[in-house]
Amino acid sequence: MIATFIKVITISMYIDSGTGLKVNGTLTVRDELELREKQILSPHACLSSETKGRRFKTSPCSIRTAFQRDRDRIVYSKAFRRLKHKTQVFLSPMGDHYRTRLTHTLEVAEISRTIARALRLNEDLTEAIALGHDLGHTPFGHAGETVLNEIVPGGFSHCRQSLRVVDVLENGGKGLNLTYEVRDGILKHSKGFGNIIPKEPGESAKTVEGRIVRIADVIAYLSHDLDDAIRSGVIKQSLVPEEVTRVLGETHSSRISSMIRDVIRTTRVTHKGIELDISPEMLKTMLGLRAFLYDNVYRAPQVHREFEKARKILFELYEYFIKNKDAFLSERKRLFEEERVIENEGTPYERHVCDFIAGMTDRYAQNLYNKIFMPSSVV
Repeated sequence: MIATFIKVITISMYIDSGTGLKVNGTLTVRDELELREKQILSPHACLSSETKGRRFKTSPCSIRTAFQRDRDRIVYSKAFRRLKHKTQVFLSPMGDHYRTRLTHTLEVAEISRTIARALRLNEDLTEAIALGHDLGHTPFGHAGETVLNEIVPGGFSHCRQSLRVVDVLENGGKGLNLTYEVRDGILKHSKGFGNIIPKEPGESAKTVEGRIVRIADVIAYLSHDLDDAIRSGVIKQSLVPEEVTRVLGETHSSRISSMIRDVIRTTRVTHKGIELDISPEMLKTMLGLRAFLYDNVYRAPQVHREFEKARKILFELYEYFIKNKDAFLSERKRLFEEERVIENEGTPYERHVCDFIAGMTDRYAQNLYNKIFMPSSVV
């Protein structure tokens, strides 16, 4: 039965009642999925059949749409697998239930799909962007991003690095060759402490689906970072601002649900398009919670101490490899497995070292630091 389904489907005529489209001849599974999108999705959704395409032309898949294919390419990438050993907030937590960069990514994908589904937008596109949005994140969370931004010529942003991962670093230097819409969403998914909903035109993703991921990213970390901070004992539930508890609730589930419902309820859908929005009370609460987390969690003495250690590790690794190119080329092969990426013309050596450092997991960076700088026992 399954084998029959995935074969090319032959019909004499297919009528799309939503568009009046008629197709004679042979339909693949992908064709059927694309026609179904036209029937079901909002007129303002980004249809996979109308993608602006990939950087390099390739034959379409007979089973998956373009955005489904992007999602799969991301999930099977090495950079995605390394996210499971990259810090979200707490470095080397002792408990098994603290978030990592991978579990954060999965929560963002779930929130994005929920909002997209409610607004009849393209879930596959939102999921692909969400799964790829943090591929360029450094080890040790934002501590790693901060130190690389300080020392690498031209600065460092995990958004730009995520795009570099999918365009250049993966697949032995060939990149994943993703669609324009997924790449655009990855690049514009975040701006640190900036606006949750961008005010500047150039900051917003071109698709509504991409703009959803930006909001979902904030919703995810606001709730789960608070959840982890309470679990770790960095803060107590009683210290959480009363307004946050009143508006969002006391549990991770209620906080997530409250923010998602507000976005869906407040978003305006007209014949001109979909304008994502957050109610004034909810926006005030979210901004208040973000400020609370920065002051009481991210800058908490016990968290900050570990971040300073992480900064030292990455700073000294970067300086060492800048001065020791042969050691860099030898060690780099162990992480990226293929050397040809280093041969890309026009890329400064410092940027290659930055790529290497940013691609490390927490434990890889710690082990490499110990190998290089710590004395070993003599047998």
